[in-house]
Amino acid sequence: MLDRSVIVFIDDILIYSKSEGDHACHIREVLEMLRREKLYAKFSKCAFWLREVQFLGHVISPEGIMVDPTKVEAVMKWNPPKTPTEVRSFLGLAGYYRRFIQDFSRIATPLTKLTRKEVKYDLGPTQVQAFEELKRRLTEAPILVLPDGNEDMVVYSDASYLSLGCVLMQRGKVIAYASRQLKTHEANYPKHDLELAAVVFALKIWRHYLYGVKCTIYTYHKSLKYFFEQKDLNMRQRRWLELLKDYDCEILYHPGKANVVADALSRKTEHSAIRVKSYSLVITPDFLNELKDAQKEGLKEKMLDSKESLAKLKV
Repeated sequence: MLDRSVIVFIDDILIYSKSEGDHACHIREVLEMLRREKLYAKFSKCAFWLREVQFLGHVISPEGIMVDPTKVEAVMKWNPPKTPTEVRSFLGLAGYYRRFIQDFSRIATPLTKLTRKEVKYDLGPTQVQAFEELKRRLTEAPILVLPDGNEDMVVYSDASYLSLGCVLMQRGKVIAYASRQLKTHEANYPKHDLELAAVVFALKIWRHYLYGVKCTIYTYHKSLKYFFEQKDLNMRQRRWLELLKDYDCEILYHPGKANVVADALSRKTEHSAIRVKSYSLVITPDFLNELKDAQKEGLKEKMLDSKESLAKLKV
């Protein structure tokens, strides 16, 4: 029953089912098991036949998973941190919901730097802006869908010299966002390795979704399509290759203009409105069609540039 129809966390038991008939059977099985083991549940603390439930700081419903509004309210009342300890506390709570926040790592960077021992604590305008932006993003956090089977899993990944970003989707709907800042040594990686690091990051963090499942990974770097055919690999690339062989995944190339979701997660830009626009694009029903159109447009622009360059050579 565990992880098939029941989740147990300490003394909380969550029973979930796809239909009312299945749910009745699952409830009966759990109650019979409790009776056999002589374990007791206080009736006044039990709730049955709920279509929406609060569990571990999340609200779970047929539509998907969302942030618990009571936790968001606590974040909104949080005053600007005055010490590194207070910064860590805030980032700890906000980070718990990072799967809901597009570009979390980039936004949190100014605050993260304040927690380092060698950095003097100075809460300036940049840090306050990051603090308020994270609070705002939590209030606008989207509903993330639950995976429906193991088919049609798609990952969009991208990397910059600031962070790695990726999005897990199924049939055009977002399951989760993920991003992290680059480690010190990773800042020296060539672009090719950074893009591959983003793919490896996605496979590791979503292993429970992607292991043993056929999935497609779209990346910004064209040469990654041929990674499995390369012979001269460094030790780091060989380790990554061994990890990739554990997964049934296909790596495909998407032009930067089409790979808008992961690109927004990994890159720093001067115009925050562009991120909001990309964010809205993710949740539209026709997202995949829009991606295809953007890809075609990007390829047309590339062909046009090539023709112009050829014309100049002829002149």
